[in-house]
Amino acid sequence: MRFDIITIFPNMFKPVFNESIIKRAQEKKKVEIFVHDLREYTEDKHKKVDDRPFGGGPGMVMMPQPIFDAVKKIKGRRKAEVILTSASGRPLTQQLVKELSKKRNIIIICGHYEGVDERVRTHLVDRDISIGDYVLTGGEIPAMVLVDCITRIIPGVIGKKESLIDESFERNLLEYPQFTRPANFRGINVPNVLLSGDHQNIQRWRRQQALARTKAIRPDLLKRKV
Repeated sequence: MRFDIITIFPNMFKPVFNESIIKRAQEKKKVEIFVHDLREYTEDKHKKVDDRPFGGGPGMVMMPQPIFDAVKKIKGRRKAEVILTSASGRPLTQQLVKELSKKRNIIIICGHYEGVDERVRTHLVDRDISIGDYVLTGGEIPAMVLVDCITRIIPGVIGKKESLIDESFERNLLEYPQFTRPANFRGINVPNVLLSGDHQNIQRWRRQQALARTKAIRPDLLKRKV
């Protein structure tokens, strides 16, 4: 899979993409990641990519010209899913991540300031995505989140496929509690069932714990269709 990220802050991505699983995924040739500076595509001699909104109001809006030209140049003849990171976009879910992981080329436009000219959204973007019900200073962190959660479920990126099966949001449940050594830490014991060696009983306990945690923290998940 190839990711192309369009941003006005390209240096933000190096520390994230050069570490851990994303770094190894690139080394394995499972993903390619290219970060593009939007200012290189503007026709403004001062490298300006934003302007005041028509109709007045606070802040600045990202102009359409640099974004349209950047996507056209980067996309070329390839088919690509063009995504805008936006607080008003569709909420990111694990189901959507699975859908996107089947794409071969993804172009991510990092919104900023008061957002982008609406013509970008209506005439250029395939979908706009939000990572939560809050507002960030820019779309760079959401772009990192998208790359991370998509990359890790690409076959061959995570060593053991089983690691992905019982995670939070699989089958609309949060993950069950996990414990490791020592069995007794400062007087706090690991549940006896996990030390029993009875795998059927352990699975039953984990299922019960996942249900209880989901009901307590995210009951809305239980109402979704699997």
